[in-house]
Amino acid sequence: MPSQLKEARYELVEVPEPMGPVSVTVDRRKVLDYAYCEDDYGSWYFGESPFGGPVGHPLVLANDLLFLFYENYDGNTAQGLHTHEHLTFHAPIPVGETVTIQGGYVEKYERRGQGYVTLEAEARGADGRLLVRHVGKEIMRTVAGEVVGKGRAAGAERPRTVRGTVDANLPVVTRARLDAPEHAGIPSRSLAFTQDQMSVFSWAGRGYSNVHTHPEKAAASGLDRTIVQAQQQTGFIISNVVDFFGASFFTSGELDLRFVSPVFVGDELTTSGAISGVTGDGRLELEVWVDKADGTRTALGWASARVGDDPARPTPLL
Repeated sequence: MPSQLKEARYELVEVPEPMGPVSVTVDRRKVLDYAYCEDDYGSWYFGESPFGGPVGHPLVLANDLLFLFYENYDGNTAQGLHTHEHLTFHAPIPVGETVTIQGGYVEKYERRGQGYVTLEAEARGADGRLLVRHVGKEIMRTVAGEVVGKGRAAGAERPRTVRGTVDANLPVVTRARLDAPEHAGIPSRSLAFTQDQMSVFSWAGRGYSNVHTHPEKAAASGLDRTIVQAQQQTGFIISNVVDFFGASFFTSGELDLRFVSPVFVGDELTTSGAISGVTGDGRLELEVWVDKADGTRTALGWASARVGDDPARPTPLL
């Protein structure tokens, strides 16, 4: 770690700028904190799983990957806005394992008056096996109130379009299968994040104060209420697709998301999706999205995984 942390300003970002390695133990407390933040108490996270024992949620390292920049920068000066998240999952993380995370900034550019940065990071197990890779883009050092609520995130690039609807004439597909008809819907999941959940997720307990954890910080950024961290929405979507794909998502899952409208504390959210088709390498792909109760879409993209033979799914304990 640098002897003196830098202010989180776009002008101070170096490319390349390596960060880590950092060691993180995925113990029961970390798993429980994550379950609380996402309201996802799946049985595999606290008992037996297809992997031989309890494992962490696929995104249990959500902020350890994203907040790797705290190794070089003062997190309390950060005012970034997450616009794009790309994750690939390669192996489950057994509860109790100590993993190593490293990465860094690999790109910076300006668009529409905003400064963007790209952070890449990966987590590896104690034996060196790859667990998860993260590539995230954000507008760094912006006034959130000047960007959120503007529809599509400024500068967000979508090489193709998410249709974002289901064919009501087709039955809902409840389990992944390669012959699932395109545009058929998958089951939905709903929740509303509380301030306590947001504060735990965004590390208020570690001393960080930001637009996710403190109303006064949100107000100073031009927001009426605290804003849900985009990575918390990501975990919400992943919980739903884990129910759909089962164990295969832990070993072959991929998620490519854009965040297009803000979510505030207490907003009622529903995540769902539709069958997109089979990819060239034989994976089943979904369109996925999150909507508010008023129909505003907040995140959208694609999720895919190989279709496994094991029909088991985690069951809720609460």
